[in-house]
Amino acid sequence: MRISARELFGQLLDSGSYISWDRPPVTVAASRRYREDLRKAALMAGTDESVLTGEGLLRGRRVAVIACEFGFLAGSIGVAAAERIVVAVERATELGLPLVASPTSGGTRMQEGTVAFVQMVKIAGAVAAHKAAGHPYLVYLRNPTMGGVFASWGSLGHITFAEPGALIGFLGPRVYKALYGRDFPEGVQVAENLYHSGVIDGVLPVPVFRRIAHRALSVLSGVPDPVAAELGWAAPVHGTGTSPDRVDSIDVEANDVVPAWDSVRISRRPGRPGIRDLLRHVTQRVPLSGTGQGESDRTIVHALARFRGQPCVVFGHDRSGQQGEHTMGPAALREARRSMAIAEELRLPLVLVIDTVGAALSKEAEERGLVPEIARCIADLVTLDTPTISILLGQGTGGGALALLPADRVLAATHGWLAPLPPEGASAIVYRDTAHAPELAAAQGIRAADLLADGVVDRIVPEFPDAADEPVDFARRMVAAIAEELAGLRARPLDELRASRHTRYRRLGLPES
Repeated sequence: MRISARELFGQLLDSGSYISWDRPPVTVAASRRYREDLRKAALMAGTDESVLTGEGLLRGRRVAVIACEFGFLAGSIGVAAAERIVVAVERATELGLPLVASPTSGGTRMQEGTVAFVQMVKIAGAVAAHKAAGHPYLVYLRNPTMGGVFASWGSLGHITFAEPGALIGFLGPRVYKALYGRDFPEGVQVAENLYHSGVIDGVLPVPVFRRIAHRALSVLSGVPDPVAAELGWAAPVHGTGTSPDRVDSIDVEANDVVPAWDSVRISRRPGRPGIRDLLRHVTQRVPLSGTGQGESDRTIVHALARFRGQPCVVFGHDRSGQQGEHTMGPAALREARRSMAIAEELRLPLVLVIDTVGAALSKEAEERGLVPEIARCIADLVTLDTPTISILLGQGTGGGALALLPADRVLAATHGWLAPLPPEGASAIVYRDTAHAPELAAAQGIRAADLLADGVVDRIVPEFPDAADEPVDFARRMVAAIAEELAGLRARPLDELRASRHTRYRRLGLPES
């Protein structure tokens, strides 16, 4: 059973809040037969075109909305429908409203030919301008969404979800069979498969999407929540009886005597908390998935969230998803760059979590561009136009760690460490064995305390004595520290942050003048 545009608005928006923005469709050249098709479509669908636009309240938040009506000539987009979409997008941009779009369409309206086909360009252009102005654009794909609609405004969302079981693709199965004389493979152009393939962020019915959209728009608004911040800071750090600042100030001296090799071994304990443990203590979390370009890496976590009321984009290594040689590949780094793009476009801080045994070493990783992606991540972070925080949570091995390191502020857990290779690898290079790993770990200055002294790390968040022994307390302590850093960065002008970041990495490793 297909959901009509009006039914969608009824389920998505607060009751009685929808206000139409639609004016009579612009007149287009039409044959007698096409005029009759339009007349019948209007009677069948109860709408004057294949698109409805307007505004309403989504859990009290004012939003602009666009939805296709499949009952009107299969939701196809011609000149009039495209003009209605573009006018609505431009109005949303002018008003500074977030935009929620829900396509369902067979694609371009064949009766209008090529001129209808190229309308997708102006729609995509309007959406790009809306996003460039710093306004959120959320997409909910309904059954079916095909052709040029999916290939333009249906694929440009900051986040994109789809109706369960929805047919979504480029060339429809019926057209494919007519052209090639065989059936298109089953299960490919289905929402669930696109989610698993990293094309969209999830598959949800409309009522659940309403809740997710509300959370996402709250975070994407970029406005801190002072109530959540107060509640978060008031919560006691169990077992310490001290504030995050107090425990932070005593950490370095207390842990300076821990040998580097001990920190390495501690960081590898199976029970050590990772990024997922941190995210259990944030609010309004919206999990994201994939690059949006058909790649997904299950060794990372990507989300929108609030840390004690501070909104941000979160990306990081998932220690629970790394097994043996299955570590982060090029897709993970392309997902990282998607996080960077969302954060920069919407002026949101970016939080990066480092906890990796290293980037993948495989034929596939090399051929799919792992190394160039590391370089692009580093370059993007150094120049990113939004506040950034990097967290050295556990192991920090090689280029996979370095790719997420450059930031305005770098925090480290007591037993977090950073090295070009694991100590065993460094020992194999220098001594042709692994027995000298403890010696190399000490000599290379990989500990959090050493990194703090060298200016690589700005702040150490303590473990008492080991995060694996106090996973909940440590996670809450780290979340509180991140929230404090986010608040501090948000208070600084962006040009000052950029200049400071440039100076930081330009002077790194040089003696104090």
